[in-house]
Amino acid sequence: MDVRRLPLSGVTVVSVEQAVAAPYATRQLADLGARVIKVERPGEGDFARRYDTTVHGNSSYFVWINRSKESLTLDLKDPRGRDILHELLGDADVFVQNLAPGAAGRLGLGTEELARRHPRLIPCTISGWGTSGPWADRKAYDLLVQCQTGLVSLTGTPEETARTGISVADIAAGMYAYSGVLTALYTRATTGEVHPVEVSLFEALAEWMGQPAYYTRHGGGQPSRLGTQHATIAPYGTFRAADGHEVLFSVQNEREWAALCREFLGRPELTDDPRFATGSARVAHRAEVNAIVAERCALDDAEDLLETLEATGIACAGVNDVAAFLDHPVLAARGRWREVDVPGGTVEALLPPADLAGLPARMDPVPAVGEHTEPILRELGRTPEDITALRTDAVI
Repeated sequence: MDVRRLPLSGVTVVSVEQAVAAPYATRQLADLGARVIKVERPGEGDFARRYDTTVHGNSSYFVWINRSKESLTLDLKDPRGRDILHELLGDADVFVQNLAPGAAGRLGLGTEELARRHPRLIPCTISGWGTSGPWADRKAYDLLVQCQTGLVSLTGTPEETARTGISVADIAAGMYAYSGVLTALYTRATTGEVHPVEVSLFEALAEWMGQPAYYTRHGGGQPSRLGTQHATIAPYGTFRAADGHEVLFSVQNEREWAALCREFLGRPELTDDPRFATGSARVAHRAEVNAIVAERCALDDAEDLLETLEATGIACAGVNDVAAFLDHPVLAARGRWREVDVPGGTVEALLPPADLAGLPARMDPVPAVGEHTEPILRELGRTPEDITALRTDAVI
């Protein structure tokens, strides 16, 4: 495709990245047309390449968040590797890194030093706990952050906690880094000012914990852990149909509750029952509400229940597994899948969620380790002899 048509065409991002958070941020910049040069360790590359081998021998994580990038291998502990990196940064717009605590500073890649050497460069630092404070030197990973923000205490059943099934702390941090970089690029373009961006996994997920935080601070206790049920809405959650399948629905307001009583439950008198007259009352009498709804759901198969709920105006759905999600009719009808090349084959990948009318989606290949090292070095003026010497010394 012609990347020049995309909004971030002409923007160069250099990223010393690994795992999920930083690669997710930079892939979204690449989606919009930025040139993203991913700096990896010689030989092994980003360790996320080896999380699994399910996609033509590649990691599912890596394939998901590393398309449309160029892979350059550099040993940043070698002065020659750092020199090459700084040459790239001299012409770059953005530098993203999520190295271990303190590593960027030891490599001369701290925010203050980068500001001195490359005053137009927008540095973006993604850390676990922030670059200051009592936990600045601690390593972090997604589940640890889920635990420390209290998310795990809200997830699961009354008997057992559970982690969320995806890396929400990494994803949150990647999203805020992405939006922060876009904001910094806009600010630089409109005012000339350069503002470094900093995001931590902990503070990103802390923002997502806003509702339970307010509820706990002002309600005298945290929301209950209820599986698919909702701590502050009832009825809400999954109910088992006669055929054993589960249906999910919720009642969001009194109008919907009245319709549910009248048209689904066949018990219009419940609308005026003081135990169920308001949302708070239904939550207080959740067990009674759930028993009434469960008794009705057990009378019909799931498809019939969903048809009746839809006709009643209640938002509802079956409970998909991942395979069913992949075949979802909405994704198929809206043409959300595109083929993307990966080392060893091709995969179907979802288009970026934000459509920009009239602009094509960028869905370029996922790079092999170091695939673009030689072309990039040639751009920087290195001769074939220079490149051979760097490779011999394992600098690249």
